Parts: sequence; structure tokens; C-alpha cells
Amino acid sequence: MEKNLVMRIAQATGPLALRVAETGWIPIWGVVRHRGRRSGKLYSTPIAIRPTPDGFVLPLPWGEGTDWCRNLRAAGRGVVRWGDAEIEITGPEIIDTADALPAFDAFMRPIVKRIGIKKFLRVRRATVAKDAGSLIGRTA
Repeated sequence: MEKNLVMRIAQATGPLALRVAETGWIPIWGVVRHRGRRSGKLYSTPIAIRPTPDGFVLPLPWGEGTDWCRNLRAAGRGVVRWGDAEIEITGPEIIDTADALPAFDAFMRPIVKRIGIKKFLRVRRATVAKDAGSLIGRTA
């Protein structure tokens, strides 16, 4: 029941969250651009994100079954909008909390542990991009 309420709130506030995430005003938010596995439609999903030296770590509070995570994993690539840059990402892989914690600063580590997120998606930087739609390409 609680999870359904959180999901409904996320759906209702999604368009506003996307606008805020795209501006880069909140440094823990980015936007993941991905293609639908079946539809081929381009989606933009606002998500908490932590940069790493070679890519990003994205928390999976609802697990690895979220559509954006499944789309990235199926395609093997996507685009992250971080600040004012569009960055192509590749090699999405599921990692656990222990592997994700180094991406968080000392202040955030206890918070991440307390929240109880068990799975994260690690992606690697490929290139800096200008046109996210052409980078993602079409999938079947």
C-alpha cells in the first residue's frame, strides 16, 4: 500500500520533477534518457544520480524492475543529462550497496544505508553528446 502511494505521488509530480532535474538546480538530480524496449519511444526520467570518475551510480529504490532501468539494460546504453551536459552512457550493471557507497560522500553514506536501498545501477561514460535522441538510437 505504501509503495503504491509513493508511486502515485511520483507519477503526479513527474513533469515538475523532470523540469527541475533538467535545469541542474538540484545537484543530486539528473535526467536519464532511454528508449522503450517495445515502443522505441524516447523517455526522459528524473532520477537521483551520483557521478563517479568513470560514469554514474543511480539508486534503484523500487528495484531493478523499473521501466527506465529495464530499458537501459536492454539497450545497453542511454544518455544522462547532468548539469548542462548530455552524456552518453554504456554498460549498465546492477550493483549492491557496498559497491555503490564509494560514489557518495561521507555525509550521504549513512543516509543511503538508513534509507535501505539495496540495488543501484552503475553506468559508464561513453562520450559527451549534443543530440540525445540520435545517440540512444532505435531498439526493436
